[in-house]
This record gives sequence, C-alpha cells and structure tokens, in this order.
Amino acid sequence: MTTAMGAALRRIQLGNALSAFGNGFTVPYLYVYVAKVRGLGAGTAGLTLFTLAVAALIVLPFTGRAIDRRGPLPVAIVGTVSAAIGSLGMGLSGSTPLVIASAAALGAGIAVIQPALATMIVWCSTPLTRSRSFATQFFLNNLGLGVGGLIGGLMVDEHAASSFIRLFGIESVMFLVLGATVATVRLPAAPKVEDAVPTGERPEGAWRALMRDRSMVWLCALGFVMFFACYGQFEAGLAAYATEVTRVSPAMLGIALFANTAAIVVTQFVVLKLVERRRRSRVMALVGLIWTVAWVAAALSGLVHGAQAVATGLLISTYVLFGVGESMLSPTVAPLVADLAPASLIGQYNSAFALVKQLAMASGPLLGALLVGLGLHVAYVSLLIMFSLGITVLALRLGRRLTASQDNPFVGRTRRAEALAAAGSVDSVEPADSVEPVESADRVAVAA
Repeated sequence: MTTAMGAALRRIQLGNALSAFGNGFTVPYLYVYVAKVRGLGAGTAGLTLFTLAVAALIVLPFTGRAIDRRGPLPVAIVGTVSAAIGSLGMGLSGSTPLVIASAAALGAGIAVIQPALATMIVWCSTPLTRSRSFATQFFLNNLGLGVGGLIGGLMVDEHAASSFIRLFGIESVMFLVLGATVATVRLPAAPKVEDAVPTGERPEGAWRALMRDRSMVWLCALGFVMFFACYGQFEAGLAAYATEVTRVSPAMLGIALFANTAAIVVTQFVVLKLVERRRRSRVMALVGLIWTVAWVAAALSGLVHGAQAVATGLLISTYVLFGVGESMLSPTVAPLVADLAPASLIGQYNSAFALVKQLAMASGPLLGALLVGLGLHVAYVSLLIMFSLGITVLALRLGRRLTASQDNPFVGRTRRAEALAAAGSVDSVEPADSVEPVESADRVAVAA
C-alpha cells in the first residue's frame, strides 16, 4: 500500500468513525422519540422504522450502477447530504407525514453511504491489507456508536423534545462531516484488484453477470442467513425474548448491548491476528458454531427459574458471543465480496451484498417479534439455532467454490510467488533472444 493510499484510507476511516459517533446519539431512541416524545403513537413509530428499511431497499439496486459509472466518491457525498437532511428533518418534524418523509431520506442516505464507503476502502487497499482495513472500519463503527450512545444517554430527556432536537442535530452535522471528509480524499486511479483493471465502459447486464457468479450468489445466501441470525434479531426478536422470557429489565438489556459492543472493541484486533491468514470459509463456519452456542445460552436463560442472576448472565453471554462472531466476520466477509468482484463491478457487488443485508435486517425483526409475541419461544430459539448451524454448512460449501487466493489471499500470494520463481528458473536457461516469456512474467508480477 502506497503512502497516498494509506492517507486516503485514514481519512475515510476517520469520517466513518465520526458518522457512527453521530448515529449513536439517535439509534437507541428513535422508537421512543416518535411514539412518546412526539406523541405520534406506536403505529407511527413502527411505520417509521419500516420506512427506513423500505427506502434502503428501493435505492440499493441502483446504487451499485451509480458507483461503478460515477465512482464511489460522488455517490458517498450524495448519501451523506440525504442522510443529514433526513436526520435534521426527523428532529424538527412534529407530524406523521414529515416524520415519514424524513425517515425515507435518512434510510436512503445511509443505504447509499455503506456500499460507497466499502468501495472506497477497496480502492484504497490491496488484497493483503483489505482484511485489516475492513476490521478497522468495523472497530471504529462500534466504538463510535458506543461512545455516541453513551453521551446521548446523558443528554436525552424524554420529557423534553428539545433534547432530541439536539441529538438529531448532532447526527446531521456528523453526516456532513463525513461528506466533507471523504470529499478531500484523493482516490487511486483504479481499484487494486487481482484481475486487470478495465479501461472501457462498464459492461451491460451487471445484475445478470452477478447472478452468473455462483460463488457470489452462494455468498449472498450465506450473508442473508448470517444477518438474519444475528443483526436481524437485536432490535426486536432477541430484545423481546430477553424481556418477556428471561425477564431482564430494560436497563439490564442496555448492559447486554453494551457488552456486545465492548466484546467487539476489545477483541477485534486480537481476533484479526488469529483469522486474517486463515481460510475465510473456515472462519465463517466457526462463527456459525459460536452463534449456535450463543442461541443455546439464550434458550437456557429462559429455562432458569428462581435464579435470575444466572439467567441474566447467560443472556449477556449471548450478546458477548455475538460480538466475538461479528469481530471474526468483519475482516472476512466484506473483503471476500471485493475479491469476488470483477474490477468493473465492485460497486455492484458491494451494493448487492448490502441489499441482502437489508433484506435480512427487515425480515429478521418481523419474524422474531411475531414468534415471541405469539408465545412461540421454543420455536423461535430453535429456528435461530438451525440458522446458525446453517451458517456453518453454507460456509463450508462456499469454501469448495472459492479459489485459493479468494479463500486465503496470503496463500494465493505465496503460490503466485512460487510460480513466478519457478518460471524465472526456467527462463534462465532460454536463449538470449527469447525475451517474450520474461516480459510476460514481469507483467504478472506487476499485476500481483
């Protein structure tokens, strides 16, 4: 990685951390703000959360096309402006139509920002540094969210709408700071990917090309199961199970969420050293087993009667194990998406995977809340245990489809170096006028 690439990457990471910091001020309180502080009721609050998800689902299919044609930088800036307008509008809105319109702008903006930033990170990293780059992004995201949520909790007053206006105002400013920061980034002329960088137009039928990539389709299926089994349960299903079955207080649930963030922050770089040279498919398979244990702990927390401390400890361990699994996935999944993508379709691949995540984040809470609300607690936990085991099975199957360099870039680089060394030893005995093999090897070395 060159000095210029490193400087660009640091700016992207800084802006991303500040944006997450601002986001942390409002994420825990959005439902309470709409339903109680503005007095619009639970129905409007639910519709607001639904609008956030739907807006993301609408814009994501077109985001990849825009990134690949216009570049990730202008797309990211448009996303930050939309998110800033939506966030500020959310704080100032006092009626249902304005709240819904603001939620649409906010949801669309955030959805656009995510794949644009991911593509910028790909452009500013190499296959060997990409895992660390995405792990750093995930670490800073969670650190920013945690610190922002902590400070926001000290500032908020549910009896004073003005305190929420301040929170949304801070979030809006942080989105603009992100936009201003990435606007100063000088991106490399082309992404650092394994295959040759195209110089022509983006090929037509990008979605058809993606769907023909069976490895990417398999990864998307695996991604849906992963996001459904973990992230899709935090806000609704698991929270409802914790309060209704394990019977923990809302304050204790907040501690469990903090434990999840703390697990990520504490373990991220330790985990990175352990997994960055491992086969990605095996790492994802191990995450499935870890999350299976997490859901078993959640199930046991609902079966412990008369020992609330034990039940609470089991529930907190569920959140901690989720955090450990998340820290293993951050240097694994996003870099794999980038390594599977042709150079001309990096934005398309990132947007498609973000769309899969959004679908899981939308369907997960609905199904989870429905099962727990109907009292089907055993069915709910059993379903999530099956999903977690499914992660392991799908990951191992995916590993059979990946090349050596896709599954483990370090192994792939070593094998290429050995092949080049062998080619060099053969070339040394060729006649002096046979220069074409040497030139070909030089081109491979530059591409590698």
